Order: sequence, then C-alpha cells, then structure tokens
Amino acid sequence: MIGYGNSVFLRRSTGPGIPPVDPDAQAFITAAAITDPTQQAAINTLVVDLKGYNVWTKMKALYPMVGGTASQHKFNLKNPLDTDAAFRLQFNGGITHSNLGSLGNGLNGYALSYLNSLTQLTNSNLHFSWYTRNASNLSAFSNEIVTDAAYVTSPFITFRTNNKISGNAYFSAGDDNIGATVSNTQSGFILGSETASNLRKIYRNGSVIATNTTNDTTALPNANLSLWGGLIFINYSGNNCAFASIGNGLTDTESANFYTAVQAFQTTLGRQV
Repeated sequence: MIGYGNSVFLRRSTGPGIPPVDPDAQAFITAAAITDPTQQAAINTLVVDLKGYNVWTKMKALYPMVGGTASQHKFNLKNPLDTDAAFRLQFNGGITHSNLGSLGNGLNGYALSYLNSLTQLTNSNLHFSWYTRNASNLSAFSNEIVTDAAYVTSPFITFRTNNKISGNAYFSAGDDNIGATVSNTQSGFILGSETASNLRKIYRNGSVIATNTTNDTTALPNANLSLWGGLIFINYSGNNCAFASIGNGLTDTESANFYTAVQAFQTTLGRQV
C-alpha cells in the first residue's frame, strides 16, 4: 500500500500471476479511505469477480459496507462520489457502524439512497439484495429496501427479509399486491429479482426459495429508494447490512454467481454466515 496525502493506493504489482488493481476498486478504496490491506484486497477481488461473472454492468448501486464508519459505508462502489447523483447513502436515526457492517435499530434508523426507481430502474428488469448477519424482526412491517413515498398498494416497491406479523419475506416491484413470498429468511444473502412482468423470485444464498408468476405491468413509483425503511414508516428494520445492491434483474445463474462473489468477499473480511 502507498499513501499520498489523503489518497490511499494499493501497491500495483507486475509480478507473475499477480493481477493489477482494478481501477473501479481503486476509485472506491480512495474515496472511502480504506487503509486496511485485507479490506483493500477484498474490494478488489469483489470487483474483479463481479466483472468476471458479467454482473457488474447490471448494478446501479453496490454498498459493500466496508471500513467500519458511516463516512466509509455511505459510498456506492459503482460510482464512489459523495453526491446524491452518485447514490451515496445518507444515514439517519439510529444506524450504527462497525467492521461487521451497518446495523439498524428497528426504531428510527434508515438511509436514503437518492436512487429514483422510476428514472433509474426498468419495470420487469430489476433486483435488490441484502446480506445480513442477523434475522431481526423487531418491527411489525420492517423493510430492507423500500420506496420512500406515501404507501399505496400500487405503485410501490417492497423488499423485506422477515416480518414480525405475517412471518414472511416478500419482494414486489410495482404492485405491492403482487409479489414473491416465503417464510421469514434467516441470515445470509437474500436477493429479490424480477426478469419479466410475470417472473419474480426470492433467492437465499444463491438458491431460489420463492417464485411468483402473476403478471404485473404496473409502472414503478416516482420515488427514491430507502434502506432499513424510510420517512413514511413507523416500522424500521433492525437487520445488519454487510452488503446491499440495487440494479437490473438477475437470472438464476447470475444470482448464484453473485452470491459466490459476495460470500467470498464476506469470508475474506471474516464476517461470513
């Protein structure tokens, strides 16, 4: 590692069998001031793996929650600028930060992404993911990712991993009455993906655990997405977030490969479940 002023750079090796540092990984490492060599290596390998699996280009926002502080966890790996337009997170309320990621308090903590679902996502072609080390159901209708707008059943986006009242995980995009549902998930990498107007799936650790084939052509809401809940909710998620993503829809193979890359990232950081 080499440091110049406030910038941090991985040492680029030209030795045999040692690949150069990916420039997208380096941009994030510099912006988030990641100085720990293990964390630097984990970010670099994650970016290289996602590109190798051809899922990098499908991502709008990637939040690796690495570094241990709010000022580091806020950055979007895809575009690590400290601006609303780059979809960096703005933490509010009781979100705590550590090397294990960010943790909601189930009371008033949430993070605005400034990613507008209508203008940035495509109906019938989107996904959300969340890697959690716990399975909190502190709140009645907690959501891991949701549109920050007044609730109506349509149009609306819901992505939650567990629910205190109904006892289920749920993923819908457009019409909140049409979504994939499964019993509450446990810790791990949970992903909701829609790849057609009549195909929504929930995955846990790369495997399909729920499918919904009801046709839904409802337009996406003109609202920003929020993590752990949002201003409209009295019920906020109490889950840990060690990684989250927003982007285009992923197939079964892409979802499995995505999990492989994210799990390797968590394992390098010693926070895998």
